[in-house]
Amino acid sequence: MGHLSWMFNGLARSIATKKGTSSGSCDGREAAEAMAKQAKRRDLMLCSSGTVNADGSNNFASVFSRRGQKGINQDCCLVWEEFGGQEDLMFCGIFDGHGPWGHFVAKRVREAMPPSLLCNWQETLITQTPSPDPHVDDIDIEAEKRQQTFDIWKHSYLRTCAAIDRELEQHRKINSFYSGTTALSIVRQGEVMVIANVGDSRAVLGTRSEDGSLVPVQLTVDFKPNLPQEAERITQCQGRVFCLEDEPGVHRVWLPHEETPGLAMSRAFGDHCVKEYGLISVPEVTHRNLTTRDQFVVLATDGVWDVISNEEAVDIVNSTADKAKSAKRLVECAVHAWKRKRRGIAIDDISAICLFFHSSPPSL
Repeated sequence: MGHLSWMFNGLARSIATKKGTSSGSCDGREAAEAMAKQAKRRDLMLCSSGTVNADGSNNFASVFSRRGQKGINQDCCLVWEEFGGQEDLMFCGIFDGHGPWGHFVAKRVREAMPPSLLCNWQETLITQTPSPDPHVDDIDIEAEKRQQTFDIWKHSYLRTCAAIDRELEQHRKINSFYSGTTALSIVRQGEVMVIANVGDSRAVLGTRSEDGSLVPVQLTVDFKPNLPQEAERITQCQGRVFCLEDEPGVHRVWLPHEETPGLAMSRAFGDHCVKEYGLISVPEVTHRNLTTRDQFVVLATDGVWDVISNEEAVDIVNSTADKAKSAKRLVECAVHAWKRKRRGIAIDDISAICLFFHSSPPSL
């Protein structure tokens, strides 16, 4: 299997043992779902507000979600330490539903993404892992490992997102025709962090500059309909992008001849009424090789970023003495900012995940 065999650990073997490997379909889905249940029992998975810190792990995650003023909370989160039973893997995801069935769609994508991603990752490992090149030195091998790690995860994410959107369209109990969800997730494997973004949630890294100060690095693009490449795709598919008179500056996606659905993002799962008119569920997949300067990453829904800047978010998280409360403090600061900056406008659902890379256990 070459010099990338280290990536298998127990996952591929356990899936193959339980279900057998095959080409063309992921027979390990059942095994991956069983791993998810086991992770919940071992407190390695968190689906609501709280913290996760596995024994011996450098990762520490703080999660908090607050319902806004628009009805039921359509945001949901997931943190899975030892993702797929692997000590060097971690998954974090944040999902922002919209529409009458949005909370069901968001929870379904949260439920479906991890096992589907694991299956596609395993299959991609089996089919794409090359043999080692004996003429490549150790430094180049490490760089090649990181690049191949990213390529495998990117391919796995693309397959996963396409499959999830197809499943949603055919789901018998969830109506996603006029409802959908965004999805922002990361996988940390060793010192490689892979980021996959569908929609307008955002990931921001807190890292130390050369002078020691903490600075933000935005890792994702907010996929709004007025971005040039997004607007061009939508209009070429006969969809429309414009703002309502009472919402200046808020660009939305509309059907060719109807003032619906009015989506404020250009990528989402579900919303099948407008999929043929330019809305897509294809993720932008990027990666970052983590260094000792990188301190933490914040994943948050647009309820945070509509009123809090990247710099403010990093400062809030960094200045929180108890890291277990960092996500809650960021959300509470966003609530106060909504009341101050957007008076008379209903507060959105607001959710955040703060993942620390060099953490010590939280103070009690």
